[in-house]
Amino acid sequence: MSRPDELISIIRAEFPDDRLTFQKTVATFHPESTEEAAKLISLAGKHKQKLYITGFGNNIDPIDEPFTSMVTIRTDRLNDILDVSAPDLYVKLGAGFPIREVNKHIESEGLFMAHSALPYVGSVGGSIAVNLSAELSGHHLPIKKYLVRAEIVTGGGDVITPGSACFKSVSGYDIVKIFAQSWGLLGLVVSATFRVVPLAAADEFATMKMNAIDREHFLDGLRETNEGPDAIYSRKIKEKFDPHGILPIV
Repeated sequence: MSRPDELISIIRAEFPDDRLTFQKTVATFHPESTEEAAKLISLAGKHKQKLYITGFGNNIDPIDEPFTSMVTIRTDRLNDILDVSAPDLYVKLGAGFPIREVNKHIESEGLFMAHSALPYVGSVGGSIAVNLSAELSGHHLPIKKYLVRAEIVTGGGDVITPGSACFKSVSGYDIVKIFAQSWGLLGLVVSATFRVVPLAAADEFATMKMNAIDREHFLDGLRETNEGPDAIYSRKIKEKFDPHGILPIV
């Protein structure tokens, strides 16, 4: 497969030089803002260019085929702690921030993030994409339970901010949860806000064990051969958020 030369030329003309690199021959775009990510994804839709979203590349390393015909979006520069609120018990993080580093930065505020204590070597966005989960005293603890808000660029290039950091929000389906375990196939998570607990409660999570990452649940629902009601609904969601089909299953 040849490189996506048309979009590469546009990136070089539209963005600062350092936004485009080649990681083991694969064209890689490093957005530093929501606006840059939205512009790139909109251009990809216009030119029918396939994209692959990655954090650190720990779960799927985007090298060689089939990635040489795609442009990879890497979130490594969206790596800030954007807001911490001890009174309201939340932390807002850039998608490229290493999730294992969160507790080191919020403990001074008297806060604790349960999933930061797991041995998951990946980014905040990656933990959402795989719906990082654990078991604690027989209870299932997926990260989406604590995901309350996110800023997302959909596959259509639209910027949405589903969810709320408030304890009381409007009733109805919590759309932000859809992006947990979506494997980057619905859009790019730019930042995410999580509910955290007081540091004094950290001991309650001491026996928490990380679950194996489930690669198949969401992906199986996107396969046309699956005619189950959940699968049909998953494909409708995929079409809604990625109308140009630029985020393919790899």
